[in-house]
Order: sequence, then C-alpha cells, then structure tokens
Amino acid sequence: MKRTTVFVLFLLAGGLLFAQKPRPDAFPPAPDTLAPKALTMASTLEEMYQWNRYPTYNVYIDMMRDFADRYPELCHLDTIGLSIEGRLILSLAITGSSLTDVYRPEFLYSSTMHGDEITGFYLMLRLCDTLLRSYGTSPDITSLLNTTRIYINPLSNPDGTYHGGDSTVAGAWRYNSDMVDLNRNYPDPFGTPPLDSLQPENQAMIAYVERHNFLLSANLHGGSEVMNYPWDSFTSQQRLNEHSEWWKEVSKRFVDTCRKVDPMRFRDVNHRGYVNGGDWYVISNGRQDYFNYYHNMRELTMELSTSKKLSTHLLDHYWQCLSQSLINYIKEIHHLDDTTTEGIQLVDDRYCVYPNPTRGKVCIDTPQGGRSLDLSGRPSGVYIVNIDGHAVKIVKL
Repeated sequence: MKRTTVFVLFLLAGGLLFAQKPRPDAFPPAPDTLAPKALTMASTLEEMYQWNRYPTYNVYIDMMRDFADRYPELCHLDTIGLSIEGRLILSLAITGSSLTDVYRPEFLYSSTMHGDEITGFYLMLRLCDTLLRSYGTSPDITSLLNTTRIYINPLSNPDGTYHGGDSTVAGAWRYNSDMVDLNRNYPDPFGTPPLDSLQPENQAMIAYVERHNFLLSANLHGGSEVMNYPWDSFTSQQRLNEHSEWWKEVSKRFVDTCRKVDPMRFRDVNHRGYVNGGDWYVISNGRQDYFNYYHNMRELTMELSTSKKLSTHLLDHYWQCLSQSLINYIKEIHHLDDTTTEGIQLVDDRYCVYPNPTRGKVCIDTPQGGRSLDLSGRPSGVYIVNIDGHAVKIVKL
C-alpha cells in the first residue's frame, strides 16, 4: 500500500492545539496563490475611472494630478519622496473648503509598502475619488472633510508594484529595488537592529510623518483579511498595548460593517476578524510599531484581501464591502480623547500625559509627582509642553 506523509503545523496556545494560517507579513513571506489572475490594466484616465482595472504607473500619476486639478479647493498633491528608481511616492491631502479656519486633526492612509499587495492601492484611489466627488452632496462626507485633514498615499512602494514595468502589475513583487522588505526596515523602538540600512522609501515616509501631526493612521496590506493592531514585536502576554481594548472596539466596528455587505469577509485568520499582531506572528522593525511608539500616533495594519494581487473582476465587490468601513475608520479620529484614561507613555517611560488629544485639562504624571494643565480657555491647535527637558506635543480639539 502506498504511504502518503502529511505535515501539519500546530501552535500551542493556552494549552490548546490549533492550526493557524501563516502570516503573509512573515519573513520569509508566505506565497500568494498560484492560480492565474485577471490583472487588466487601464492605459487611460477614462478607462481607470470605470473602476474595473489597475492603473499603469503613468495613469496612476495622471490620476493623482487630475484629482488636484479638478478639486483645487479641496485637495493638493504632496510628493513624499522618490523611490530608488525615481518613481514618485505621492500623497493627496484632502480637506473641506470651509471658510472657517479651525483646527482639523490629521489622518493618514498609506498602502502597498509590499509591492505585490495591490488591493489597497486600488481602494485608496477610489476612496480619493469618492471623498472629492461626494463633498457638497453627501452630508456625511462633507462633515467629515470639514472637520478632518485626510492624507492618502495609495502607493508607498512603486518600484515593487511596477517591478515588471510601468505598464503592468503582473510582475509586482514584495520588495523595493534593493530587494529589501520595507516592513522590516524601520527603526525598532524595542532594540532590534534592521536587517538593512534605512531605505529611501522609508526615509521619505518618516520625514513626511515628522512634518505632520497624524493622530490616526492605517497601513494597508494584503494576503489575509484581518485587522492587525499593535504590538507586532510582542505577544499580548509579553507586552500589552495600552490602547488594546480601544483597538479591539475599532477593529470590530470595521469588520462588522464590512460583513453587512459580505458575511464571509475577514474570517481566514480567526472568527473575530482582528488580532494582536504579535499573537498572530511576532515581527521586528515594522512600520506599525515604529509609528505607534515614536510618533504619538495610532496606526493599524489592515490586511484587506486574502489574495495579494486581487483579480480585477473582484475589485468592485471589495470596494462595496470595504468602502463604508474605510470611511468610518477615518471618523474614529474624533473619538480619541475619550477612549482611555491610561495616558500616552513617552519614549523613556518616565512620563505620562493624558488624555491627548483633549478639550480641557491634561494630566501629567512624572517621577516627581502629578500636575495638570488647563487648556479649556485656549484655542484649538497643537501645543508644545516642556516636561523636565522633554518636549511633548499636546493637541487641543
């Protein structure tokens, strides 16, 4: 009788054995399905605006410029930087045209740092179009733009996405042109040195974030469908993120809204559709932990499609499933100040400031005792507070 040997990988957790899908963000990365895909390309803006194709590189650049040209009162185009091969890394800054000069918190969406994970690339372009077209006609989106500054970077690794040439995404691969995984290349706040020197794409992104005051962000990936919240460098038992309960609530709202359209979405990793990153798979030098720790912002990793290179005939379905969740996640920026009383730890873990953002008083705990700062009578904006030689940004809403 012929014998067949089957290997099954199990993980031990809490005394129970269970099989778990490998994390596509792991190193080395888990491969995408080998099934052939339809990756139809748009060679003109007119074709792209049908929303059933991926853009060539030139069409992508033309589309971003077209947004800025057609809606100059609502948006402007930023150049974050250049890739190794000289391709543009762009961000569209969108906000309402209200004449009132009020403080608006800054939000960031960024996609496709792994060049072959292109679902988010398409979704972010369509989100830009929807926000801009709906301003003035949709009360919901009009209110969102009038109260928020939204920055959307659809493609942060253009060399990876157009590795096979500017006219196709069929040859897209994970890495940049130096064969570096950009999500293993950020400075690690917990002491693990990067595998490679800091790459130009990441240098540009870090500099862009430092020029802004992003309070909430998301980094879009593919290969699974799950909301991945910090930390990535530790399991929840090793080091629990101070906002973990808030992340669970936000992630559940995102997943539940998506499942109203398609109940089968976000089920390939676990039934909840969200997970602490390190509980799924521990990684170091990732972007999520870097921005959460060093930049006083909350960033979530969104894995949005089980296929990294989603077939073009499925793109509209994924938009219908995810569009409202993506819009709702931006709105979460207006509920940051009442989500926790634990405060925000500074880098050296000796000080604690909470709540931040605030509408009134801020509490400051130091090794020498506690104090408070009353901002209720001050205008909205960003304040720099010096605590024993440490500068801390506090946002007054």
